[in-house]
Amino acid sequence: MSITKFVMPEVIFGKGSIEQAGEACLRLGAKKALIVSDSGVANAGWLEIVIKSCKDAGLAFATFIEMTTNPKDREIEAGCLTFKEQECDAIIGLGGGSALDVAKGVALLVTNGGIISDYEGVDKVHSPLPPMVMIMTTAGSGSEVSQFSVIVDSFREKKMTIISKSLVPDIAIVDPGTLTTLGPDLTAATGMDVLTHAIESYVSLAATPLTDVQAKNALSIVSRHLRPSVATRHNEEAKKAMAMASLQAGLAFSNAILGAAHAISHAIGGKYLLPHGEINAILLPHVMDFNRIASPRRFSEIAGIMGIDTRALTEQEAGMAAIHFVRELSQDIGAPNSLSDVGITREMIDPIGMTALEDACMITNPRDMSLEQINQLLLTAL
Repeated sequence: MSITKFVMPEVIFGKGSIEQAGEACLRLGAKKALIVSDSGVANAGWLEIVIKSCKDAGLAFATFIEMTTNPKDREIEAGCLTFKEQECDAIIGLGGGSALDVAKGVALLVTNGGIISDYEGVDKVHSPLPPMVMIMTTAGSGSEVSQFSVIVDSFREKKMTIISKSLVPDIAIVDPGTLTTLGPDLTAATGMDVLTHAIESYVSLAATPLTDVQAKNALSIVSRHLRPSVATRHNEEAKKAMAMASLQAGLAFSNAILGAAHAISHAIGGKYLLPHGEINAILLPHVMDFNRIASPRRFSEIAGIMGIDTRALTEQEAGMAAIHFVRELSQDIGAPNSLSDVGITREMIDPIGMTALEDACMITNPRDMSLEQINQLLLTAL
């Protein structure tokens, strides 16, 4: 019998749960927490609520919000300096994937030393991290529950994927109320990231029955609720559903890892600093089409989970119907259709392909990919 592991943090889910941040960190033995966030989250008012929760719990704190989309190695170093200067002993991450990835990177370096690129790859973290509480404010990255941190190496102009069970937070807080301050473009982009997580983890070579449950639930929810979530900030049912989908897709990919869509997206995002969710939205149907022959049954099942009536379809036809569903969903919510829409040109393709081949997510893609096949996929997606 094969042996598998499934790792996850304690999860606190529900509207208003963000107010438990300070008490949650205190339960982990913290005396002073560094709150890692960004200016957008601060402007939306969520940082103020977390600060109040720390004050109410009697927990000392400092803040670090100096970061950008597609977080960079130098931001990790600046966060580490703040952590040490402020004599913190715990981390509260607050935001979307960028803020939470920085929070994890800071936690990693303050206890393990060196530079963040030392930990690129799988299982290179050797010393325990400080207590971590992660609070998501987007329905997208799943970073609040995952063993991933993705950081841009500024010198090499690439996104480094760091995978370690040490990066799994101690407590994840998922408050659907935070999604009400997101605009439609970010809601759409992060929602397509959730869809990509669900599909790639379901067809991953490392998928297990435990990850399948999470991936299927996430896929079903996104298929029904992403459109209404993009349509308005005020649909509480859709926001709650998408928060749950993001959480479950995060649990799935954290344990099953991902595939070629993320490997290529990391390569593009690291060099050209484009929005991760938008790149995934463009690449996902092309990668699904490439991978179909590796797992026709799984792609047929994906169609059924999406709500497509597959009773009169062959496995291959059902798989193609799933791809059509993804394209239609992406179009409905206003996601970009092609790489040229976001500024990628034919001349950029070769370096993207070389970087994608080295990404850890390529290891669990269900079909082997050569550099030539990646380049051809990119040309098709232009």
